[in-house]
Amino acid sequence: MWIRRALAPTALLACALSGSPAPAQPAPAPTATARTAAPQAAAAARPAVTKLLVFVEENHSLRQMRTGMPYTFGLAKRYGYATDYRALTHPSLPNYIAVAGGRMYGISNDRGPDRHRLTGQSVFGQAIRHHRSTAVYADGMPGTCALSNRGRYAVRHNPWTYFSRERASCRRHDRSMAGFVFDVRAGRLPRVGMVVPDLCHDAHDCGLATADAWFKSVMRRILAGPDWRSGRLAVVLTADEDDRTDGNRVLTTVIHRSQHSHVVRSRLNHYSLTRLYDEVAELPYLGAAASAPSIATAFGLPVR
Repeated sequence: MWIRRALAPTALLACALSGSPAPAQPAPAPTATARTAAPQAAAAARPAVTKLLVFVEENHSLRQMRTGMPYTFGLAKRYGYATDYRALTHPSLPNYIAVAGGRMYGISNDRGPDRHRLTGQSVFGQAIRHHRSTAVYADGMPGTCALSNRGRYAVRHNPWTYFSRERASCRRHDRSMAGFVFDVRAGRLPRVGMVVPDLCHDAHDCGLATADAWFKSVMRRILAGPDWRSGRLAVVLTADEDDRTDGNRVLTTVIHRSQHSHVVRSRLNHYSLTRLYDEVAELPYLGAAASAPSIATAFGLPVR
């Protein structure tokens, strides 16, 4: 058996005098520092998510959305989605209030802000108090922070309107989709953002195909915008509740450049979404968000 040994200096000198090339020497083994430098550099180069934009669809289960919204589920398969994300209750309103407020305030119906005047804090008001940017973009809303239904605008799907002590901020930052188009183009999407589709675009009064086509048109704008290209924007699409056929399990997709066909099977819920708002915007946990399972952890989202 031959054993290769490093040549002694005299042997190297003899090779040089004879004109024979010296045998190739084995490369030194990489050090622990060298082995970890590349992953650490890649992690450092990956920007943290500092902006979150949430879309809420209506009254369909995971199974229904997976089959009825091919563009949306295509994004889910390309980036990431949860298979066991559960809405909290029925009907719609308490689910929206839970996402926005970290609690349901005992609400069990869909009545308007005139009947449910909430004196607590929302994630939107919380953002303003901590000097973070925030906005709700409501499709079809007549004016800012509209407190009653009109046309295809449903106030029960616009949760900020229910937080009565934040009404002044709501009037400044709860606006129409025209403002959304401008903010996307200018790279001014907020750290804490929500998009409220109208009753057709959220699949409440129209089919899932209509909702899917609308979301596609909106996402094309987002994917071309500077906030997305910077890597700092994450988009989440979920549904307020299912149609009472699947234990309130709804499709929830996380669209961010860190995600690559990521399927999350752990249990998540609407308070997890409240928690994600707080984690992205570096805010104190609001209500039940403090004990909710973390979407950021489940999906490995790079938040600060």
